[in-house]
Amino acid sequence: MSTQQIRTGRSAVPRAGGGEQHRRRSALGEFGERLAAAHLAAEGHVLLARNWRCRYGEIDLVARDDATLVFCEVKTRRTDRFGPPSAAVGAGKASRIRELAVRWMTATGTHGGEIRFDVISVLSPVHAPVRLEHLRSAF
Repeated sequence: MSTQQIRTGRSAVPRAGGGEQHRRRSALGEFGERLAAAHLAAEGHVLLARNWRCRYGEIDLVARDDATLVFCEVKTRRTDRFGPPSAAVGAGKASRIRELAVRWMTATGTHGGEIRFDVISVLSPVHAPVRLEHLRSAF
């Protein structure tokens, strides 16, 4: 597990105001996914897919870490009042991601090798630095 604080230009972080709640939440999620993708790239991972969708759901990030295929769920929150963002990935969500991973591998013709399921939590408070936590082999 690694945790890091990231200083960003606050204008890069989506803020409330001027739009509906769904749009703000989507923008916050996209922000977290961009940070997570940059974090994986900085750690030497090769990004293979972002927001891969099929009729059964979506995989946030798919990357390769040397010979290991990594399926990564990204959770972004403004506050940890109800626990860390990663706590939102329960057994049901983990099972869905495993099923989607099989579907992604089938759709792309990718087979064999090690597979890992990671969770990246992004905490982006309004008046504090962004914190990113990468949980490798989270489930």
